[in-house]
Amino acid sequence: MTENALSLRDFRVTFPTLFGDVQAVRGVDLDVRAGEILGVVGESGSGKSVTFLGVMGLLPKSARISGSATVGDTELVGASSRIMREVRGRRVAMIFQDPLSALNPTHRIGDQIVEMIQAHNKVSTKAAMSRAIELLAEVGIPQPAERARQYPHEFSGGMRQRVMIAMAIANDPEVLIADEPTTALDVTVQAQILEILQRIQSELNAAVVLITHDLGVVARVADRVQGMYAGRVVERGSVESVYDHPSHPYTRGLLQSLPTVGRERLQPIPGAPPNMMDPPSGCAFRVRCPHAIERCADEMPSLLPVGDVESACWRADELSKVVGA
Repeated sequence: MTENALSLRDFRVTFPTLFGDVQAVRGVDLDVRAGEILGVVGESGSGKSVTFLGVMGLLPKSARISGSATVGDTELVGASSRIMREVRGRRVAMIFQDPLSALNPTHRIGDQIVEMIQAHNKVSTKAAMSRAIELLAEVGIPQPAERARQYPHEFSGGMRQRVMIAMAIANDPEVLIADEPTTALDVTVQAQILEILQRIQSELNAAVVLITHDLGVVARVADRVQGMYAGRVVERGSVESVYDHPSHPYTRGLLQSLPTVGRERLQPIPGAPPNMMDPPSGCAFRVRCPHAIERCADEMPSLLPVGDVESACWRADELSKVVGA
């Protein structure tokens, strides 16, 4: 069994506000193994990005984080600033959703990659720049030496995303977290970005967490998938098992809203995600669920094995036998 590169246990994130506490992440457990791609899917506000920003220590200081998040044998929850500086960028790296705001508009592209390299390695600026140019070439940027001297505004959206990937892999991280890396890109550039991620994952044997709302992207590149709703994991398993036999109504709803050949009409999930200052009792999805029963309001289901997947639904075994999403 391959060792876990990243493990979360009862991971929780709460944001205090003037109107009450927002329970953004409510007890997430997950493991990501070296050499695999884990797709994390769900609607906006489901807790996907907040979970991993919490792991990286990039949330506001007011956020309350509890539970456990380990990279190898290093605990990140409650870790000192020194430990987090050592881990971020070297052992765990993140590709942010909006490269334009993540990159510094006043610094040249090459200088920003050099800064990332020198933060964790004692190398000369010349050597670091040489490595930066190599990285730009690795992620498919033409004329990398010339491009390294340019500024972010001189790059297209797809090119800026490639720069973010180059920065993320600069120190050969054990875990690479990609937060919506293909958002707002056309399908051709999207395919190129996904191909780069797969190649890097294979070459580095890194654990990749792919955060996305696009189930088509997950189907193409991920090994395993987990769905999140209202700050909790509601279903997880191999991509093939979850897509062929979804056993949670939320997962089924996500798949039914995915455009596919032969599907004349998309079926959106009715309603809206709950207010996380006052989440519903029992199963948070029950207020939108066509299969809800009385027990759903009384008890919160835990993740339990259902065939080849794990599902947090009282009717999971029954729903898993329904053909098609």
